[in-house]
Amino acid sequence: MPAIALAALGLMVALPTLSSMRLYAATAQHYVSVTVHPGDTLWSIASNHAAPSADVQEVVDRITAANHLAGGTIQPGEHLRIPL
Repeated sequence: MPAIALAALGLMVALPTLSSMRLYAATAQHYVSVTVHPGDTLWSIASNHAAPSADVQEVVDRITAANHLAGGTIQPGEHLRIPL
């Protein structure tokens, strides 16, 4: 009996909270594709695609995350997705 009363009390508290929640869809991420050329580094690619006031290290981090890179090594011919 106490378990039923506790469950009912829980529902009375939870339902108004759940009904007032708003769900938002995530914004779609846009990318540009870049082919790595000999001599390219993540830093050089990031600096070429960074906004003038952007922190290049943050752009490198976003490129690394978008491409699931374990380290900073990239190879010529590799295709990278650059988040916009």
